[in-house]
Amino acid sequence: MPKDTLIKALNQDCADELQAIIQYMMDHMMGEGVASPSVVEIFKKNAMAEMKHYERLAERVIYLGGVPSTSVGQFKKGGSLTEMIGRALSDERKAIKQYREHIALAGEQGDPATRHLLEQILLEEEEHEHELENLLEKK
Repeated sequence: MPKDTLIKALNQDCADELQAIIQYMMDHMMGEGVASPSVVEIFKKNAMAEMKHYERLAERVIYLGGVPSTSVGQFKKGGSLTEMIGRALSDERKAIKQYREHIALAGEQGDPATRHLLEQILLEEEEHEHELENLLEKK
């Protein structure tokens, strides 16, 4: 069933967004250091964006007849601000790769609405990536 394949992909995105919310919020609360005020606010802002991503994805899963995932992947606690930024950057790059794959899948499945939703989220993930890259360059 093509719709089932797309629901499964969207649920993977849901699970990853939940993991990102927790990771960003954990880093927001645990971040310490000279640059921490500005960096931890970026973590908080990104967590809020990921919450919106999850909501939009979950709504789409329901529309397609599925049940949104509530699984959460692994997240890590602590580390230096540089480690936290690096971890977030790695996670954003993974998400970007996965969203590109799921955009292609939605196109193959003939679902332009899902493709458009994923493209919007991809754009925001790329903005997160760029922001995190800039933070690492300033370190």
